[in-house]
Amino acid sequence: MKINSRLTPQRLRKKTNRVFELAGQKIRAVDSAWDSARGTPVFTVKGRYTSRGWTEWTQGFQFGMALLQYDATGDDAMLKLGREKTVRYMASHVSHVGVHDHGFNNVSTYGNLRRLMLEGRIPYNPDELNFTEIALKVSGAVQAARYSSTAYRTPWSPVAGARSGAGVVPGGYLYSFNGPHSLFADTIRSLRALAVAHQLGHVLMGEGDKPINLLHRAVEHAATTARFNVFFGQERDTYDVRGRVAHESIFNRNDGQFRCPSSQQGYSPFTTWTRGAAWVIAGYAEQLEFLDAVKGSDLDAVGGRRAVTDLYLETARAACDYYIEGYSAKDGIPYWDSAALNSHKLGDITKRPADPFNAHEPVDSSAAAIAAQGLIRLGVYLTARGEKAAGAKYFGAGLTIADTLFDEPYLSTDQKHQGLLLHSVYHRPNGWDYVPPGRKVPCGESSMWGDYHALELALLVSRLAEGKYYTFF
Repeated sequence: MKINSRLTPQRLRKKTNRVFELAGQKIRAVDSAWDSARGTPVFTVKGRYTSRGWTEWTQGFQFGMALLQYDATGDDAMLKLGREKTVRYMASHVSHVGVHDHGFNNVSTYGNLRRLMLEGRIPYNPDELNFTEIALKVSGAVQAARYSSTAYRTPWSPVAGARSGAGVVPGGYLYSFNGPHSLFADTIRSLRALAVAHQLGHVLMGEGDKPINLLHRAVEHAATTARFNVFFGQERDTYDVRGRVAHESIFNRNDGQFRCPSSQQGYSPFTTWTRGAAWVIAGYAEQLEFLDAVKGSDLDAVGGRRAVTDLYLETARAACDYYIEGYSAKDGIPYWDSAALNSHKLGDITKRPADPFNAHEPVDSSAAAIAAQGLIRLGVYLTARGEKAAGAKYFGAGLTIADTLFDEPYLSTDQKHQGLLLHSVYHRPNGWDYVPPGRKVPCGESSMWGDYHALELALLVSRLAEGKYYTFF
């Protein structure tokens, strides 16, 4: 991609304001039209939100959008909507033992309410604060209970190589809804649930009343994800390119050995499903920020602050560099997979802006919205530590993506369309995405996670323009 180094958050104010204006319309339209008996809105078909039973991982984004909109605009009706729907519908997500999506659903709702109160954006109410915090504690513990051990140790360093057994404690991961053998790249962003629960002093109580440290379990998961879902150019296999991300890693549950990469939503185990890579970019950048809020002594049992920080940072850099240099288009928008079946027909996509209306492979704007926030956060993190050139690179890349997304053809200006961010893709291999008449690939539709992360990105850029910042914790 070509980074526009002239962009600043201040220069994007007009565009972020337009995002907030349109978001208010879209949130109201979905809320007024949606029948909760139909489940959770997931993505649009012909401009109308519809559900898709797989896992109910998008409801927190639906109500979380209203809370972000209140944060951005002060619209009390949005606060009322987000608060009331969180109380009414989100309790089952807190205790959901069958998914890895707790950070998506619960930090986007209960977490945003708590953050707004702690920031003084809404009146302090100890009962409401306690309500959100008990929900976040339980959510983090329930997610942490989805645990599989491996035959490897934590922390692990990319310098030592993917097959090294170096580390101080046994390593494990939070398994996906596919089962105990399955580690998804997505879960690194959902790991925020464990982080908040640990920050609140909570633990997972195991057999024999054994307390399980949620921070340590989060570090184990992040280290295992880095080791097996992210590549570092170490000739781990024939397709080991630094920064490439495998959607899924498969483990033998009999002995904890890694068996192979896999992919549920990407083209293949040996290409990069770009939304999976975006989760890695955003997730590790946020976890780096969280580490700064953790006492150093709390990390001693998992290798110490330096080892954990270095691992997170190298993983974030690798994924970000590959996004920028390897597969995104000139304007920063990726196609849904780095090398899907017909990608070669697109030519050199890095030399020109992405084309969401092409006849070969769809773009995924939702991946761009997720990655942009991670790039900005990594840029801020590195700049604060004196790495100004690297910080400016990542920060500028995030703003370049935002500049593209917050305009047509990605920003949905049609009041009849319920989505905010167009050209999002859900599950290309399963054929779930709507293909308009006369087209060969999906385009023109939105997803609840794409809309949420576009709004979250706009809020972050808007705050930066005001000289402010925020984190999930």
